[in-house]
Amino acid sequence: MRSLSVIVAVLVAIAGLGLAGCGEKPQELAQKDRSYRGKPDARPWDSPQWGGEQANWERAIEARTQNQNEYTRTQ
Repeated sequence: MRSLSVIVAVLVAIAGLGLAGCGEKPQELAQKDRSYRGKPDARPWDSPQWGGEQANWERAIEARTQNQNEYTRTQ
């Protein structure tokens, strides 16, 4: 008799947990327009330091990368 009540309790718990997952509401945004509303990103070479010249910016990044390279620094 005791094992029957344990089995019934376990089945009720499983059924309760199973039905709890069915009650989840969909998680959607309230607004329908899903476009990005932040400010547009600027390109890194458009700063006053580089004056909009991509080639100068790329050369500076390459030089910085080589200065951080331990292999080239030790030779």
